[in-house]
Amino acid sequence: MTTTTPGGALQALMADLKVLTDLESPSTDPAAIQRVMDIVESWARDLGAETHALGGGTRVFRFGVPSSAAPAAEKPVLILTHADTVWPHGTLEDMPWRVDGDRLHGPGTYDMKAGIVGLFHALRALNGQWPRGGVTVLLSPDEEIGSPSSREHIERAAHDARVALVVEPPVADTHALKTGRKGTGSYTLTFTGVASHAGNKPEEGASAITAAAQATLDLQALARPDQGTTVSVGLIRGGSAVNVIPAHATLEVDLRVSTLAEAGRVDAAVRAWTPHDPRVTVRIDGGLNRPPFEQSAGTLALFEQARAVAQDLGFDLTHAVVGGGSDGNFTAPIIPTLDGLGAPGDGAHAQHEHVRLDRWPDHVRLLTELLRRV
Repeated sequence: MTTTTPGGALQALMADLKVLTDLESPSTDPAAIQRVMDIVESWARDLGAETHALGGGTRVFRFGVPSSAAPAAEKPVLILTHADTVWPHGTLEDMPWRVDGDRLHGPGTYDMKAGIVGLFHALRALNGQWPRGGVTVLLSPDEEIGSPSSREHIERAAHDARVALVVEPPVADTHALKTGRKGTGSYTLTFTGVASHAGNKPEEGASAITAAAQATLDLQALARPDQGTTVSVGLIRGGSAVNVIPAHATLEVDLRVSTLAEAGRVDAAVRAWTPHDPRVTVRIDGGLNRPPFEQSAGTLALFEQARAVAQDLGFDLTHAVVGGGSDGNFTAPIIPTLDGLGAPGDGAHAQHEHVRLDRWPDHVRLLTELLRRV
């Protein structure tokens, strides 16, 4: 990890971020992700961490954490990070690392390699003076694809912690932290109908595409935007030829919900849906992937601590509930969780992804001081 010199905090942050950004780490390449994790683990070891590799590629770094027999009041602060990105290998050729004024561009910078770098600079600034109970950092390899291998480790770590801090970025182009997130889910509906010639007795066929179209309208009608529930069919495939009544079709459905009650309502309705034509059958797979991160009194109390820190540092902090999910969705039902403590910027999953260099050091100082007070 780059050593910070007086007046050189931003340069040190940028140098470490370039190390991680140059190691492209798409979710589809476990070996590439582990190369990023090796660098981060070396930073953790330099700070005296106890490090562990868990199943599925997740790693845990513990700083000053007492034994598991410690009382609840001495449980550690859990900090969530992830090493994977949405960007495939070769993206750096089209989206090279570059600085344009106060914006630093590059794939995976904002989401969320700058969050990892800022976290370790904050930990370094603590100089071994850990918060009561210590700090557990969980670095996952698969957040961008729903955390299939790391979810169990995240939830177990949450049960062993007192609060969770997530170093995902703040709300785009703001200082706003995230005190709630929608739950996310998806369904795949696979239709099987009866093929027939489209010109000779088409009535003998049973169209899978017609059933898929009906399902699209019926399922999207389950949305309740006023309650934060959205249901959207994003992909539809079907048919074999223009002159054949189609026997096969599939739908891919995206679900976002603000409460578990809404998740249950929609899930029951999706699973109860049947084709209007009884000759068509449907198989329904999927469901809720991330539970809603519902805003709680504990989370709002954490935010108030962070807001007081920001005021002391000379800037205003706000908060918001957002539609996208994170690993904080898994911890929020278990312990108070505050998200968005990474690097300010914009462009997650987009060509204009960037970090705001004029704001980033303030947020590293915010995280440092919050860890002292939490």
